[in-house]
Amino acid sequence: MNHPTPPMRDSWFAPLSIDLLLKVLNVTIFHPFIAWLIPLCFRAEHMAYTAKPMMATSAWAVAVTLVWMGNMMSHKIAYGMHREVDLSEEVIVVTGGASGLGLLVAEVYGMRGATVAVLDKAELESNDARGITYYKCDITDKAQIARVAGEIEKDLGAVTVLINNAAEVVGKKLLDMDIEDVERSLSTNLLSHFYTIKQFLPGMLRNETGGTIVTVSSVIGQLGAAQLSDYAAAKAGVTALHKSLQAELKAFPEIKTILVTPGQLSTPLFYGVQSPSSFFAPVVEPVDVAKEIMAAIDMGLSDHIAMPLYARWIDWYNVLPVGIQGIARKLSGVDKGMQGFIGRKGSELSEKNGTLI
Repeated sequence: MNHPTPPMRDSWFAPLSIDLLLKVLNVTIFHPFIAWLIPLCFRAEHMAYTAKPMMATSAWAVAVTLVWMGNMMSHKIAYGMHREVDLSEEVIVVTGGASGLGLLVAEVYGMRGATVAVLDKAELESNDARGITYYKCDITDKAQIARVAGEIEKDLGAVTVLINNAAEVVGKKLLDMDIEDVERSLSTNLLSHFYTIKQFLPGMLRNETGGTIVTVSSVIGQLGAAQLSDYAAAKAGVTALHKSLQAELKAFPEIKTILVTPGQLSTPLFYGVQSPSSFFAPVVEPVDVAKEIMAAIDMGLSDHIAMPLYARWIDWYNVLPVGIQGIARKLSGVDKGMQGFIGRKGSELSEKNGTLI
């Protein structure tokens, strides 16, 4: 009799990461409210304004406040004002929403009263998802997208939020891939964005309250990695597409754009991929990314969501001398992460055979 292989136990410090430490700092000494509490407490003890502890903590509070205000002003300058969002009036389309991050976002919005349409060629993983209308659709097929778009407008109304989330990972070396693998990957990860935007953006422009386009890309689009040539190329294109579209929409401030460039996600799409460092490059939980995406949509903001920490600073990688870049790649192990890749299909097969992944 075959028994499932028990999962390996993580060490007690496994959840510890640089992102967790930064999160704690952001809600404590890096937060203006907390920073000002310290000198106020000193003053409550009748400490003189000229006392060194009072001057040091006040200077720190001023610095934190200025940085916080600078970030707010920078965001407004880059993205403009917010649009009014009423979830009861929003029609949200999620591509690749049958599982993973897409399903999570769709389920939460469905439970919160928004009208949600999921586009996927796979069946919904959750049979009890509330508030979701499922449309079977291959997003690499322009005709199917056009047909489903007509059905959505007839059944649910004009689309106001488009979340391009669908993705596919082949996970093979370039010479091991068939041309059909490459074409399927590029169609799913890149061309489908053109198809859906061309289909739904005109309706958003006609809508008085505007709309929001969410582009789920990847940090791999900026880094590249072994066994991810097709995926990296597509995600690089998606990021460039988003930035170009954002520039074109400057004349339409009611249309908001959100770019998402996460690191490795803990979803079936990346089963078997090994994170090079759980401290500096932790695996990102879909719920954390979903919270950031929904917060930006709810506030009617344009934004760039990048997590974990290294994903927010990855542009500086290309500033490094090429020799340092090579050393960084070797130390990070980014080109070895795919060696254990089995993907969504492999994980399903393993589960059927009684092996826990």
